[in-house]
Amino acid sequence: MTREQIVRTFFEEVRSGRNLDYANTLMAEQVLAHQVISEEEVTVTRTPSVYADPVREMMEAYGDFSLQIQELLAQGDKVYVRWRQVGTHVGEVDGYAPTHLPVIEIASAVYRVENERIAEYWIQIDRLGIEKQLERNQS
Repeated sequence: MTREQIVRTFFEEVRSGRNLDYANTLMAEQVLAHQVISEEEVTVTRTPSVYADPVREMMEAYGDFSLQIQELLAQGDKVYVRWRQVGTHVGEVDGYAPTHLPVIEIASAVYRVENERIAEYWIQIDRLGIEKQLERNQS
């Protein structure tokens, strides 16, 4: 598989929640995850099984969400992905009670692929946009 195919398959199978166990095939044993949260960069090390936990949490909070890749670009060992995720607020999120209304997440990440596995990524999520939707939905 090409780097682009590896990341596309990762989104279609793992990030979507469809086949979380496939993370063991597509991710290295240890993945550096650089996360930008409110302009504060945090780097954590994740294993494929640990990566599945936040996806499960998203499914509990937003049900069977849809995930659409809006842009995917590959250059060298890196693949950039921008996506739109739409779910229904069915579980508690950051203290917000379920509203059963749609919530949209816009995010992007750069994945570094090494030896046909995702070895590192840098992710940015519009968390303020999500919070504003949750606040508005509580009204």
